[in-house]
Amino acid sequence: MRFIPYAFGLAATALLGSSMLCAPSFAAAPAPAASTAPAQPTDPNTVVATVNGEKITVADVQNAMGTMPPQMRQLPPTLIYPMLINQLADQKAILITAQKEGLNKKPDTQKLMQTAADNALQNAWLSQQVMPHLSDESIKQYYNENYVGKPAEQEVHARHILVKTEAEANDVIKKLKGGADFAKLAAEVSTDKGSAAQNGGDLGWFKKGDMIPAFSDAAFAMKKGEVSSKPVQSQYGYHVIQVLDTRTDPTPTLDAVHDKIRQALIQKYVREAVEKAAAGVKIVRFDPTTGKPLPDAPAAGAGATAPKK
Repeated sequence: MRFIPYAFGLAATALLGSSMLCAPSFAAAPAPAASTAPAQPTDPNTVVATVNGEKITVADVQNAMGTMPPQMRQLPPTLIYPMLINQLADQKAILITAQKEGLNKKPDTQKLMQTAADNALQNAWLSQQVMPHLSDESIKQYYNENYVGKPAEQEVHARHILVKTEAEANDVIKKLKGGADFAKLAAEVSTDKGSAAQNGGDLGWFKKGDMIPAFSDAAFAMKKGEVSSKPVQSQYGYHVIQVLDTRTDPTPTLDAVHDKIRQALIQKYVREAVEKAAAGVKIVRFDPTTGKPLPDAPAAGAGATAPKK
């Protein structure tokens, strides 16, 4: 029943993910000990290795380092550089060998290469459109506009038993009034198996907007410990609700919601970027059964929500 924002998948892959180098071995040759490793060059054009005469430079190593997890980037350069040089050499060796064998000329491989190139270009364009909006100043501004000074939100901790018919719900209410254990009854009869099987119907803490209106209106009108006196109908069936507790959710700190705000900004500006790109081209959709053009229809908005039990 929770409302979850529609995931704009293009944004996640373009801006949130970081891919590690895909060599078969992270260190094909032993890395020199830190005590004997030479000082790392600072000129990005400095050649640190060659493979069949093809150069690997300091810039290549630095770019590879940028794809590593943050905790690994904290290691001393005298350890990281040799490992990455080995890895880049392995990659280049594989690439040269694949080209020698003509693998790059096979149709299936060319299709994969074109797909990878297209994805890289899409991601680069999206990053160019979105990244300028993700500064610390933008995140702080969003926080000030959407969190600071806003009234504290009420939250409810509730559990429920969901059944198909009103008669079944009334039977559940009768059993609860007779002393039946809520959690056990939920596990036995609730059709919401996601909450019933493991949690006895417990839905945890939620704000009013997190749930479908019929459920929220009923739950937020109840007091701590109260069980609904009559079934609550929704598109999923009939609910019997028990409110376990209520509280006021204080305004979170900027640090606590920093990542959430960044994600919201990514979704906002990726959506705007995609709309901008689509507005600049002519898109025609066809009926696959007839081959005839379909009438124009607005695309589903990225901010659409879908209910989830």
